[in-house]
Amino acid sequence: MDKFGDMDLFVRIVKSGGLAAAGREVGLSPASVSARLTGLEQRFDARLLNRTTRRVSLTEEGQAFYEASISILTEVAELENRLVSSRTQLAGQLNITTTSDLGRHHIAPVMSQLMKLHPGITTHLHLSDHIVNLAELNVDVAVRIGKPTDSTLIAKRLASNTRVLCASSEYIKRKGTPKVPSDLIKHDCLAMFQLLKPMTRWHLSKDGVAEVVQIKPVRSTNDGALVRQWALDGRGIALKSMVDIADDLKSKRLVRVLKNYSLGFQHGTEKNQADIYAVYPSRQHVPERVRVFIELLEAHFKA
Repeated sequence: MDKFGDMDLFVRIVKSGGLAAAGREVGLSPASVSARLTGLEQRFDARLLNRTTRRVSLTEEGQAFYEASISILTEVAELENRLVSSRTQLAGQLNITTTSDLGRHHIAPVMSQLMKLHPGITTHLHLSDHIVNLAELNVDVAVRIGKPTDSTLIAKRLASNTRVLCASSEYIKRKGTPKVPSDLIKHDCLAMFQLLKPMTRWHLSKDGVAEVVQIKPVRSTNDGALVRQWALDGRGIALKSMVDIADDLKSKRLVRVLKNYSLGFQHGTEKNQADIYAVYPSRQHVPERVRVFIELLEAHFKA
């Protein structure tokens, strides 16, 4: 009974979307793959996949087995890497996810640094301004703005950060400077969408007094990098993380608006809601390449 082999085959079926495709990866016929899967389901007395002629989908039991299989196979692969590689010659795949702005300006350069130090490491960077499921994408490290609420994940704080309102000097000259939060209603505002929901309730606070402004955006997108570019192009006022626009402020490509207010998309008075965190699955043995990458991230943000 090859338990590891069955786990590997099951993960391949899910990732490839079908039995035939998984079979081609490991040199098995569709009939052999089907027989292996049937044996696996009989062993657990549970249906793991819903199968049609065109696609497969995970059952609840299948999802649990899929996530556990990925975790176990990752630990086995890491053990093999540790046995054949020294600590200074790391190897293996590192899967990372983060937001579009953070990824382009901060994470990608650190990835390059890691690969230069350890040529045996390969990397994949998934950019998304949505919170993604780490297990589903087989992610090793997520770099996120704000501490995650999921208690099953480990979160390591990398840097302090705040959210600010910003616009180009050209826009300010053309439209004027808002003096109080309610002035934002009369301005061209640039909004983010997350999971098809507009982030148009901007929370501002000053001297302990909180205020909510319901903006009416002239432009909106699910891509934070595009919001920043619109602001640079003079299209309106954006709510951005300081870490994303620090260089733009230094070069005066952007200027801050309502700088005496603390800001957020929600719960604007919460402390540290925008700090930068490295987030990774809660498992006992963290891969060495993950540890090294997080150390490089810490050094990068401190610098």
